[in-house]
Amino acid sequence: MNNPLLIFIDAADDAMAIPLSGFLGMTVGADATILMNFVNTLGPNATEDKRTFATLTVTADTELTVFKALAEKIAGLYRANKDIGYVTICDDVNSVFAHPNILSCTISLDA
Repeated sequence: MNNPLLIFIDAADDAMAIPLSGFLGMTVGADATILMNFVNTLGPNATEDKRTFATLTVTADTELTVFKALAEKIAGLYRANKDIGYVTICDDVNSVFAHPNILSCTISLDA
């Protein structure tokens, strides 16, 4: 099975490419805000239980629509018959988004 990277680039030009296998789930953090939760990026010897987050700002009241679209995209990566190297979820710099209701993102490493 492949292990593609999920790519996030925020407006501050910070970037994160994290393996799909590190994805833990999504939650609505507030209206128009989706938190994508990933394992820590400190590695297996980390002394603290920290997580990495990609916070997506989405069009208000479209959180469920975006959840479903991202879940389908992620499931499609597993169903793919070829090795797909990456999928861009959010690229604020080049205005590339996995769904049209994603407006922007921020990255929080080891929070």
